[in-house]
Amino acid sequence: MKNYQKRHGWLPIAGLWLLGAFCDRLWFALDRSIPSWDQADYLTGALNYWQALQTPEWFSGDWWRSLWLLSSKIPPGTYILTAFFHNLFGIEADRATLVYLLFSAILLPSVYGLGRLLFNRNIGIWAAALCLMFPGLYHARLDFLLDFPLTAVVTFSFYSLSRWKVTEPLKLTSLPSEISPPHTISSFLKSPACQSWFWAIILGLSVGLSLMIKQTALFFLITPIAWVIVSTIRDRRWVRVLQLLMAGFLTGLVMYPWYSTNWLLVFTGSQRAAIQAAVVEGDPAIYTLPAWTFYAEQLPHHVSWPFLVVSLTGFVFYGWRLRGDRHFTELTADLENLVWKSHFNSPFKWLAIFGIGSYVFLSLIQNKDFRYVLPYLPVVSLVLAYGLMLFPRHWGKWVRWGTCTAALVFILADVWPVHEWHPDILASHHAYRGPDWPHQEAIAEIMETTPYLRSTLGVLPSTPMINQHNLNYYGNLQQFQVYGRQVGTRRSHVVQDARSLDWFLTKTGNQGSVPTEAQGAIVELVETGGEFELQASWPLPDESTLNLYHHRLPMVTVEAVEASATEGMITLDRVTVPAQSPPGVPVPVTYEWTGDWDSLRDGVVILTWQLQNSAASPSLRESWLHDHGIGKGELQAVTAPLQAKVIERMAMLPPTDVMPGTYTLVATYLNRKTGETQAIDVPGVAIAINPAATATPAPELDWITQLRSLSAALPQGPQALEFIFDDMGRVNQYDPIQDYLIQAEKSLEYRLKQEPNNVELVYNLAFSQVLQQDVDGAIAAFERVVQLDSENPYAHAYLGFVNLYGWHPRQGDPAIKRALELGPDGIEVQLLYGISALMQGNIFATWSRLRGFVPSLVQFLVLLMGWMVLFLLGVIFVGIGVQYRNVFRKGFP
Repeated sequence: MKNYQKRHGWLPIAGLWLLGAFCDRLWFALDRSIPSWDQADYLTGALNYWQALQTPEWFSGDWWRSLWLLSSKIPPGTYILTAFFHNLFGIEADRATLVYLLFSAILLPSVYGLGRLLFNRNIGIWAAALCLMFPGLYHARLDFLLDFPLTAVVTFSFYSLSRWKVTEPLKLTSLPSEISPPHTISSFLKSPACQSWFWAIILGLSVGLSLMIKQTALFFLITPIAWVIVSTIRDRRWVRVLQLLMAGFLTGLVMYPWYSTNWLLVFTGSQRAAIQAAVVEGDPAIYTLPAWTFYAEQLPHHVSWPFLVVSLTGFVFYGWRLRGDRHFTELTADLENLVWKSHFNSPFKWLAIFGIGSYVFLSLIQNKDFRYVLPYLPVVSLVLAYGLMLFPRHWGKWVRWGTCTAALVFILADVWPVHEWHPDILASHHAYRGPDWPHQEAIAEIMETTPYLRSTLGVLPSTPMINQHNLNYYGNLQQFQVYGRQVGTRRSHVVQDARSLDWFLTKTGNQGSVPTEAQGAIVELVETGGEFELQASWPLPDESTLNLYHHRLPMVTVEAVEASATEGMITLDRVTVPAQSPPGVPVPVTYEWTGDWDSLRDGVVILTWQLQNSAASPSLRESWLHDHGIGKGELQAVTAPLQAKVIERMAMLPPTDVMPGTYTLVATYLNRKTGETQAIDVPGVAIAINPAATATPAPELDWITQLRSLSAALPQGPQALEFIFDDMGRVNQYDPIQDYLIQAEKSLEYRLKQEPNNVELVYNLAFSQVLQQDVDGAIAAFERVVQLDSENPYAHAYLGFVNLYGWHPRQGDPAIKRALELGPDGIEVQLLYGISALMQGNIFATWSRLRGFVPSLVQFLVLLMGWMVLFLLGVIFVGIGVQYRNVFRKGFP
């Protein structure tokens, strides 16, 4: 019987997986709901990686860099795995959730393996079954979120660590006997030495993968890993220390490409998520009692009351029976694995190290949510399964199956498509069977009206069913033709937001989680300001109305035209400007272009408004630029015409210090893909710059002009950076794929060939490279900035920073030193100087450069910890040296 269980012990787990898969897929087949905020955002992330992996360039460093930049704040492990499922089964939302079958196939065997390793086979099976029925986990399986994948991979990592732990020899033996060669390959593979190296490798890879799912994996795994490291060093098991070092190296190898590319945004994004989001959501401060009891209060909802109460009753019953009868052994038989107990004092102690450590770390984070602690639920399932097994055998099975029946009743009430008979259940996941939501109809309306443009839809409400994320997701499903963005959230940006987009979506009734004042102002501008007209309306299942508005005079209009003899050529048919305008204010301008589709789509026009009669003034400008991609770079179509006419209604910005006079246009076509250029004949057009003229109302400046205007403030240093990046964050909302940065880069590179010493253009180029996170390009650009603006300390500081960002601290150090020489009082530059030393591994220089920023008590603690680390490292290396010296003295058997 034991041999049969050993050979077929995994069959119940396979059966549980099939049962869970059937129930989950049935729910998805019945459900017709719309993904909410985070779910839609993650689904879009998976779509982005699916699209990128359609045309892989495995041996291109630029392609890999662009792949990692697709998700700059959230590790892309789940996205990449989902992309493969998209490739096999389709790109709809329900197809994306098929990846959860893979994660279930990781979770259930891991829980079973832990139960079998720590206790026995039955507890492992029951723990796996509980993981299927815990509300916290089955809710996570029904939403496309990162928490269930994280739970699966963290549990597998903990299982790998536990398996590695039990390969430890029970007594410290001499190295020669540990590594004596086995007689056969089979015996070698089964030997403890081989098994320990194998599980160390699996541990390193699994921890790396968990950190590629979500950064919070660290909070669950750090405590047991630290415990093992300390105990291994304490026992002077130096070979196992080497195994842990190898596991750490493999973890770094897995996570390095993405984290090294996005480390700064990961750091700043984590800070915002942990602190700023918590303040907005009203989460309790960490020094208050509710912050430490929050997750304990959530536990009954995570595991359900039947399992919690009955399992705790099992422990109480067991304690009562054991106290009353010291010879009572029925319940204790075969409950604990004696092999494991010989490696560790108690399996409960090992589980407590994981569970309590996770709880403490998650409680220390101010931002709290029901789903953040799901990865410790598999460990809780082991404890509850143990409690269920503590009832006497002759009636204990009825208790267990009765408890499961009660839990299943709650599950069916929670997920089955029934009427909302209990609306107070906040965690209800009923399969939605009501009327369809009109997301796809809204996207289809936009695409039908503007079939040749990539459109950005301003989404003004933000409710679970109508928000920027799910409309963006449905727009991306249509070959990434429509993007949804939330605008109108800041009162100071409302006017610019309303003038920067052609499409807006409003709704009646509940507006959701949006700032009331700002949102009300932009809704009023869209609905009653006279610039927009109602395109379509749809009744919603919540008895409100969804309204789609379109600009009466769109910024870009595209019309298909008949093919002409000028195919392959770009022509500028007309330019419309006012007769005169004062300097320093936006000027309305309309360009009309005709050409073949590919040339229009890939075209960047180099436009210079030049003074007719040069006055050669040393203090006033005689031209201004209006470079941009044709159609603002938004030309995109599912079915493209052969030739098209593009009308751009834009605004340009003559500088404040421009010479008064008459200006005409000089135009050049630049193909952004091939680099080829073509002179463009310009129809007769002129504008007089007259300080006494009255300004003509103009639309919002194009994004490249705003980029150039903002980057002009870079020489001012840190005092200008906050405003610059805040405003660029607004602009980035309008161009969701930031194509305007590529347009700016191409046009600036072209202009710098004609004007290599134009420091303003070089600053523009450097800024565009920084916003694209193009480290090499930014370094090259700031090197040119330093040559042209050599006496500006901030120019050198920028060069040092981009070198640090690209992990080139040695190359950035001279620039930072020069910045300190030119501006020694700059706190930001001093911090860069210390970070440079830290990144070079020079601890003493780091301490010397940064100690002025550290309080005295913290300085003392840092020094104390540093000396302790050095002492421990010394002990480790001395121990390894002594052990191997004995090996070489005695020889190998």
